[in-house]
Parts: sequence; C-alpha cells; structure tokens
Amino acid sequence: MRGRGSVRGVGPASATAVVGDISDLADLDRLYDTVRARGRGLDVLFANAGTASFATLEQVTEEHYEETVGVNVRGTLFTVQKALPLLNDGASVILNSSVRADDGVAAFGTYAASKAAIRSFARTWANELKGRGIRVNAISPGTIDTPGLDAVAAGDTPLAKSQFAAGVPLGRIGRPDEVAEVVAFLASGQSGFILGANLYVDGGENQI
Repeated sequence: MRGRGSVRGVGPASATAVVGDISDLADLDRLYDTVRARGRGLDVLFANAGTASFATLEQVTEEHYEETVGVNVRGTLFTVQKALPLLNDGASVILNSSVRADDGVAAFGTYAASKAAIRSFARTWANELKGRGIRVNAISPGTIDTPGLDAVAAGDTPLAKSQFAAGVPLGRIGRPDEVAEVVAFLASGQSGFILGANLYVDGGENQI
C-alpha cells in the first residue's frame, strides 16, 4: 500500500487488494475497514511500504523531507497503530528497515534517518506489546533487485546493477524472494523466541 497504481498479479486469488497511500490516514482507515469486515483479525502485519530518493544535505527540500518521512516514518507508525485493535494476541508485526540506516551513503541521509527510526520503533513497540504476546521485529534488506532499485539505477546519476553488486560480499544483489523468506520466518511460530530483533538480509553488505 503506497501509491494508487495497478495491483494486478499481486497475491493469490483469495487475496483482497486495497490500493492506497500509507501517509494518508483515510486510506489506512479504509484498509482496516476491509480487514475488519473479514472478521478474523490480523495474525501478521508486515509494514513494508516505503519511498526513497537521493538528496545531499544542501539539496534537501521541505517536499523531499515530507515525502520521505511522511511515508517511511509517519506512515509506518499509523499503519501499526491503527492495526492494534485488529491484531490477535500472539500476532507477529514485522517492520521494514534497511542497511542504509547504518552505512552513511552520501545523499541518502533523509532515507537513512527514516529507516533508523523504524529500527527504533521495533524495539519500543516490542516492549509495549509483549504483554499481548505480540512480537515486533524488523528486517534490514540490503541491495535487492526491485523496481525501486531500477529507478535508482536509471536516475540522475545512472548506476549499473553490477556496480551495486560489487559492494556486496556475496558478489550479487539480492532477490525479493530471499527477503520474503525471512519475513515468512518472522511471521511463523519458528521465530517464537525472537523479539525486538533486526535481521539483516544483505549478503553481508553491512556485516563484513
């Protein structure tokens, strides 16, 4: 849930797609009205939507800041807050941070700060919700082959994907399914003793 683009091909036939923008609280209300109508609550919440763009400190504008923080921080906060009445006891909440929160990449300061906030949310919310058995954890993907990476690679300063891969110890960029498998693990009972953690899915990019 981010923009108002197409949702064709997303999820199985039994899935219900709700298109919206997480920085718009009315859209979040509409999303959760749809969930509420199904009458089953929520066992898993993956707060994944986000946005990113490059801007050095001197280039940052109010619009750049408001969009990045509005989606990544404000949007994530209210995505989880508005889900609270629907989360079943023992549910799993997974927040999407990023290795960029740690590595100081030039011109990515606003995005990095927004993702550092997500990591902080995971710790605090894990502590606040543990009484209901709700586990809150974060993941920090590295360089993953997504449409977002395509947009960066074709941006004002084009970069080949091979240049991104050169910075990853495993020698390649990650696949979306490799991130999805870690999310599925955190959503499952197999991760029942993991709380407030941040799992890096980065091919060693921020570890070695």
